[in-house]
Amino acid sequence: MSDISYRKGFLVINLALQSRLVSQTQNIPIIEKAPSLHKLSTGQTVVSERRGFVVTVAINRPEVRNAVNQETAGRLLEELQAFDSDPDLNVAVLHGKGGNFCAGYDLKMLANQKAPLKLEQDVTKGPGPMGPSRLQLSKPLIAAVSGYAVAGGLELALLADLRVVEESAVMGVFCRRFGVPLIDGGTVRLPRLIGLSRALDLIMTGRPIGAQEALTYGLANRVVPDGQALQAAVQLAEQISSFPQQCLRTDRSSAVYSCYDAQSFTQAMQYEFDHGVQVIQAEAIPGAVQFSSGVGRGGKFP
Repeated sequence: MSDISYRKGFLVINLALQSRLVSQTQNIPIIEKAPSLHKLSTGQTVVSERRGFVVTVAINRPEVRNAVNQETAGRLLEELQAFDSDPDLNVAVLHGKGGNFCAGYDLKMLANQKAPLKLEQDVTKGPGPMGPSRLQLSKPLIAAVSGYAVAGGLELALLADLRVVEESAVMGVFCRRFGVPLIDGGTVRLPRLIGLSRALDLIMTGRPIGAQEALTYGLANRVVPDGQALQAAVQLAEQISSFPQQCLRTDRSSAVYSCYDAQSFTQAMQYEFDHGVQVIQAEAIPGAVQFSSGVGRGGKFP
């Protein structure tokens, strides 16, 4: 495996795509009927497919271990923005075709780049080099990790709320050896996720981390046998999708706000209350009625 395929290309980006972030479902709990399975879109580098209220988004460049080029970055951004704005979709699963999640940016292509390098300096006005890395999605995203998730590929995995990781998967800041910085959220999300000391270990050494160590760190949420990450991630997504969505998204938003934006405990508590109280009439009261009738007791749901 060539070292250069691991390097994270962070330049070569000149996209003018705009964010469309919305979403909210009504009514309580279990969704009675989901849309049928069908292809949402197909492209040369990214393939998306609906599975009821879940959409899978796949990087489709297996010949380069799903290294991302400019086209792929743009397509990933488009697909995740489309997911976030679609009221019929609740959860997305991001994965890679051909046995690898993503080996970072395609630096072989970057090495041949002759045009001036362009970057959007304001992170609020444009996409990250890997595409969707600057998004703050309003709905859950799960990464199904197989093979390599390194450099920019690790940063894409960090964009997800949860990571389902295969036993032989390898993660790491492999771009360290080439002097390529993390500018797709790696230095922001990784310390929040696993703690500063562990994050600095991975960031400064560039060492590989396997699935079991990642599970111990909290970098992986589930470890599954090889070849089962996508299936397990979709099953997890379907479970999450079956719950009352307004309440779930409100609690998720509160947790993210507390972690990244709140300046004090009091501010975080106020945000939690102000947003949570809006859910009571829409979902909590109908949920209480269901509970009173015996639905959902003992962890059993329709």
